Amino acid sequence: MSLPLNPAATTASPAQRIALAHGPFVLHLQPETGGCIAGFWCGGIPVLRSVAADAALPSVRLSASYPLVPFSNRIGQGEFQWLGQHHALAANFLPEPLAIHGVAWQRAWEVLEGLESSATSARLVYRHRPDTPDNHAAWPFAFDCIQTFTLDDNGLSITLELTNRETRQSMPAGLGFHPYFVKRPDSHVTFATTGRWEMDSLSLPTERLLSPGLDRACAGLDIDHCFDGWQGTVQLRDRLLDVTITSGMPCLVVYTQPGRDFIAIEPVSHVNNALGMNKTAQNTAQLESWGVKILPPGAAFSVQMRIDVRPSE
Repeated sequence: MSLPLNPAATTASPAQRIALAHGPFVLHLQPETGGCIAGFWCGGIPVLRSVAADAALPSVRLSASYPLVPFSNRIGQGEFQWLGQHHALAANFLPEPLAIHGVAWQRAWEVLEGLESSATSARLVYRHRPDTPDNHAAWPFAFDCIQTFTLDDNGLSITLELTNRETRQSMPAGLGFHPYFVKRPDSHVTFATTGRWEMDSLSLPTERLLSPGLDRACAGLDIDHCFDGWQGTVQLRDRLLDVTITSGMPCLVVYTQPGRDFIAIEPVSHVNNALGMNKTAQNTAQLESWGVKILPPGAAFSVQMRIDVRPSE
């Protein structure tokens, strides 16, 4: 469902939490902090890295999950070409000299009232208009994006829908999710892919190698890679919870280090730095093969992620 042009909306006050609950599941959202999830629990056990309701969440980077809109991961040097025009994006995660994770994770979202909101679901919206220097430097095309969160008997569904609000030109776009799953001492991760992109010192892809994915313990795992040809399912198991992450998106970014108490498992729609690797942007077929969506004026596309959780047997 596309966003109405003038939906009723109210802006969440600073640090306002929205609490959803269904059965054993509790979900806390913090719209003004990048439209993020502040916490997600099953029977009181954190599924994602979570902040208690009475504790402050000062930064989206400390959240449980946040949306990647309108691109995922990094754009090398923060520069890309589109329809014969060069676009330079502001570096938004210093000291890295590039643009990362789009713009919406650093902006306040609004709560959409009266659109399927309930005790078990909520909808947030971010409207981007590049009519100020800051907005234009972050992303030069107008768009709207809706997040829909729904709890059910088995877990959580999240949908992102992005609409191109430019009236005269198409725009390149990507979407993704950046959840931080709790990594316990006996956590084990399993997923199937066909390729993995190697990276340079700036975490930008250099070459694609064949890869079947992963099936190993998380302890000692040191990884920060984009996988493609993802089969759409990740299993994350430990002594407390059996978590299944599913999505129809073709790529998966996975990040953790031995000293981290989380593992980021990020379903995304395109390969890292897809816009930056296509230096002239004349070959739209190449962009699309890497997962970039080309949206004509008024066009939309959506993605979904499910997190199904059950106690370990």
